Amino acid sequence: MNRKMNCVPWKRWGIWLILGAVLASLCGCGGRRVTNETEETTIGIDVAKYQGTIDWNALAQSGIDFAIVRLGNRTLVNGEIREDGNARYNLQEGERCGIALGAYFFSTAVTTAEAEEEARWCGEILKQYSITYPVAYDCEGFRDPDSRQYSMSAEERTDVALAFLETIEDLGYEGMFYGAKNELERFWDMERIQKDYKVWVAQYPAAPYPETARSDYQGEHHMWQYTDQGEMPGITQNVDLNVAYFGYDGIEPAQDDTPREEAKPDVEALVPFAPASGEVTAKETVNLRNMPSSEHSLSQVVGQLNNGDVAKLIGVSDRGWSKLEYNGMVCYAVSSYLTGEDALDPDGIKTQFTAVDEQVTAKEVVNLRALPSVEHEDAEVVGQLRNGEVAHRVGVSDNGWSKLEHNGMTCYAVSSYLTLAGEEPAETLPEQTGIQTQFETVDQWVTAKIEVNLRSLPSVEDPDCQIVASIKNGEVVRRTGINRDVGWSRVTYNGQTLYCVSSYLEEAEEPTE
Repeated sequence: MNRKMNCVPWKRWGIWLILGAVLASLCGCGGRRVTNETEETTIGIDVAKYQGTIDWNALAQSGIDFAIVRLGNRTLVNGEIREDGNARYNLQEGERCGIALGAYFFSTAVTTAEAEEEARWCGEILKQYSITYPVAYDCEGFRDPDSRQYSMSAEERTDVALAFLETIEDLGYEGMFYGAKNELERFWDMERIQKDYKVWVAQYPAAPYPETARSDYQGEHHMWQYTDQGEMPGITQNVDLNVAYFGYDGIEPAQDDTPREEAKPDVEALVPFAPASGEVTAKETVNLRNMPSSEHSLSQVVGQLNNGDVAKLIGVSDRGWSKLEYNGMVCYAVSSYLTGEDALDPDGIKTQFTAVDEQVTAKEVVNLRALPSVEHEDAEVVGQLRNGEVAHRVGVSDNGWSKLEHNGMTCYAVSSYLTLAGEEPAETLPEQTGIQTQFETVDQWVTAKIEVNLRSLPSVEDPDCQIVASIKNGEVVRRTGINRDVGWSRVTYNGQTLYCVSSYLEEAEEPTE
């Protein structure tokens, strides 16, 4: 262990600790820690807004020892510092539940002055929370030609990282450096970093910890992020899991005990809304919720909207939710239960059907859905139609859906899985397989909001559809087509034409050569 990893016992230093605290107070620094590091192995997670609204009470029952919370990031291209929408809520609730906390910041600093600015920005947030585990410097994406760090050398990047870590420690927190195994081995001067600071390595073996006992990174490291596919109670998304080869004998108190403002969760972190305006009412009656989810453990019904009651529409989401103002509160309702000139169409999806009157059956078997979509939150499977069973088709769309009446309900099925009753299914030529989805031509650069699969066909149900690749946030592809009705995009990736769900994408800047 190095000089910055060991806490000094109170009894040994006595008066020096008191004098140090006074001097730290005078110079605005954090002073000495009151907890001691132990040699125990501890297990924890790291979280950001991408985990959505965490139910920390449920998470605390899992037995984890610590949580490392993302505070924010400096943007890849223009260098703006942005706070993570759930940073303060995660710190507040983790502290309330007695979980030992650390933090990290995603940096794209290009100078030591910018790195110091980032560290001081972090310190302003952290000072009112109990921070026991280290504060990590996370720097990724610098090999992207769009990154403002693209032309920096390993020595320059290392200088910047050390400036952040030195400033964090001057503020009274322990610094730690985070990086992927392959990048630690090739793109950083790790001898300089590991001399004074803990190292947190990311490497995901096929069999994660504890089946794989340690990372095979040969450099000195003190924490290992062993998977990004973890599942934990209270978290609806996958989460990073970590093993730390150290712990602490208590919880470090906050540096500033001034009463702080209650932090609220960013309930829209995983459900983005586009601004809207107008008035809506319920078709009959709809529940109004405190978040755009009916499944989340923290989702609560905060009221009801009845037909004739008017609410102000202030946002719409392609995930099937509307954001409303009603009786002085902001709340959320399922869009398909709303009506009005400004509401989404009755099904919540803008699919137009041409009326038909015919009997159909499945070629083999097809799912019957509540909405003409496989991605819409309310497009649940309400039944199945098998070959030989007959349904009444009352509408067809030009994007591959049929509207059916079956067993007393109106439902929807993928047209390519149906055939007229009494007829043998026609042989389909290879080039005609899959859903005949029509695309509006576009030319845009896009990236994943978090991560998205790229498929051989615009479908998640077609048996011929295969997942060819996946892209994560920051990986840029060209979008050449979009179908706004069923929510699919056509993209070009490594010379291939592939398809992905549009709601998982966001526009990106064109990459430079």
